[in-house]
Amino acid sequence: MLIRAEVATSKEVTQSSNSKPAIVLVHGTFADATSWQHIIPLLERDGYTVTAVQNTLTSLPDDIATTKRVIDAQKGAVVVVGHSYGGSVITSAAAGNPQVKALVYIAGFAPEVGEKISELNGRYAAPPLSTAIVPDTAGFLFIDRAKLHEFFAQDVSLAEARVMAATQKPVASIAFNQTLDRAAWKTIPSWYLVTQEDRAINPELERFMAKRIGAKTSEIKSSHVPFVSHPKEVTKFIEAAATAAMKAS
Repeated sequence: MLIRAEVATSKEVTQSSNSKPAIVLVHGTFADATSWQHIIPLLERDGYTVTAVQNTLTSLPDDIATTKRVIDAQKGAVVVVGHSYGGSVITSAAAGNPQVKALVYIAGFAPEVGEKISELNGRYAAPPLSTAIVPDTAGFLFIDRAKLHEFFAQDVSLAEARVMAATQKPVASIAFNQTLDRAAWKTIPSWYLVTQEDRAINPELERFMAKRIGAKTSEIKSSHVPFVSHPKEVTKFIEAAATAAMKAS
């Protein structure tokens, strides 16, 4: 369950609509769009049109471009959700689009213009996952399969964690050292879900980013993948952000 909530200053939304917004979900590294499989049916049951972006993880600019095309293809208002590295992607991809009513970060990176993910990670003590990342021969990074359950998804069943390990999608190492030229959170209201037992991103870094972007923030006792281990709670968080953003528009 969500165990703490605090409200920070939010930005003003500019357009109005009475209909439910479309939801665009953006995955992080070591995963693909199917990582949202527990969330999508719940959102659709509640009347939302949902699209999960399939990013290549070959570079940050490539993934921003892919995500931007999906966002731009939606009809009407949009709420964009990013997990982990996907937070960096949505921070740029949603910038300048008046149809985007809210950004929702699920343990997501929320960089400033010109700031690298590697620089953000360097602000606080390295998380345990940093000891489990290994490169392939082409310089793509993946999680040691024997360590994924412990350091990435410790509150997920062992059976599901093994599937996550077997199907993980490596990321090009360059993506962590590329920067954004725009930051959507400067003009679009943001929500942030901090994962208190995260072993992939330091929770203190998550709190720092949430405060810096003025996000409405909640915390959940979860690993790095709460949309797998706590899908109902994460769905409620996304829907609460969508509802609040639409009422403010």
